[in-house]
Amino acid sequence: MRQADIVIAGAGLAGSTAAAMLSRAGYDVLLVDPHPTYPPDFRCEKLDRSQIEILKKTGMADAVLKAATPDRSLWVARFGHLVEKREGAQCGIFYDNLVNTMRAQVPGAVFVAAKVTAIATSGDRQTITLSTGEEISARLIVLANGLNIGLRHNVGIERNVLSEAHSISIGFNIKPVGQPAFDFSALTYYSERPESRVAFVTFFPIGSTIRANLFVYRDMHDPWLSQFRNAPKQTLLATLPNLQKLTGPFEVDGAVKIRPVDLYVSEGHRQPGIVLVGDAFATSCPAAGTGAGKAFMDVERLCHVHIPQWLATPGMGQEKIAAFYDDPVKRAYDAACTKKAYWLRSFSIDRGLYRTAERWGKFVLHWLKGALRRPSAPAAVEAPALVPAQSPDGAQAHEPTRARQNV
Repeated sequence: MRQADIVIAGAGLAGSTAAAMLSRAGYDVLLVDPHPTYPPDFRCEKLDRSQIEILKKTGMADAVLKAATPDRSLWVARFGHLVEKREGAQCGIFYDNLVNTMRAQVPGAVFVAAKVTAIATSGDRQTITLSTGEEISARLIVLANGLNIGLRHNVGIERNVLSEAHSISIGFNIKPVGQPAFDFSALTYYSERPESRVAFVTFFPIGSTIRANLFVYRDMHDPWLSQFRNAPKQTLLATLPNLQKLTGPFEVDGAVKIRPVDLYVSEGHRQPGIVLVGDAFATSCPAAGTGAGKAFMDVERLCHVHIPQWLATPGMGQEKIAAFYDDPVKRAYDAACTKKAYWLRSFSIDRGLYRTAERWGKFVLHWLKGALRRPSAPAAVEAPALVPAQSPDGAQAHEPTRARQNV
């Protein structure tokens, strides 16, 4: 039986980052995933400043940023009006490229191309069974297999769904018509009215492509989704009638990807010998832009703080594992992610007096900030906060953290 300090099940963003960090630190790690190369997948497509700051703590930022496309500037529009232009602070990168870039930081001997089919845990050593029939013995299992619930059920971990189809993400490419390029480098355009059930659409560069991420709050059986898939440009402009005043003529180029997201958290996860990170533990809302940050935060705390302490003494009991879930930095970030997900949904679609006033307040403040910026040089970049602020400005596919803190 092969021996290891740590086996990581799942080589998505969280698992690959953990494997890169731990192998660099000298631990005997095995990263297990059935796909030697991560396939195309519609997930996180942009990193904002706060997420990049957490990524830097993992030691992997240089490689990722070389593969990403920074925006030069960001336009912000509310109620159909351009209210602010600011310096860029985001980087676009397709999720498969992001994960494969992270995997490239993992030594080849660490990767095992197989599927984990079963796990058995204890307070000392864990046994992992692979699809090849091989068994591996390890002191710790890091479960980083995202939305796959099979292995969690294998050890009695359940999923508590907090909000089914909390938001729906829509991704597509656009290209200008009648001009060589768009006037903007990146544009975040907020819903014109709550009845549209749109949070915002954001346009940003990835290489030579202009990518669009649209976030809506609708039921998966809503006919609007079928209309968007079949006629994306027409449906988008019918939903956001003033959008084309800022974009100019454009076409949707290629396929439309639609992905609903349930908000859930794991239950029964405080067990000896196994720890869950990223989406395997709990999901976050893509519209709120906290998914990549949450994965980086989980892995950074686990690999820098807890695993070195756990492996320094014998055993891998529940009390050790609980220290990760009780980590105050992780708990604060998780709570902020959840709070922001619910706040953004309410801010975007609630039609009550309070939310209406709040939306108009955002419009006025953005307009004032834009007016103050125009006659002066760009403001200095402020240090970002690790915990997401409670405004949609600066979300994962959207605006920088400085704006979230000031607006």
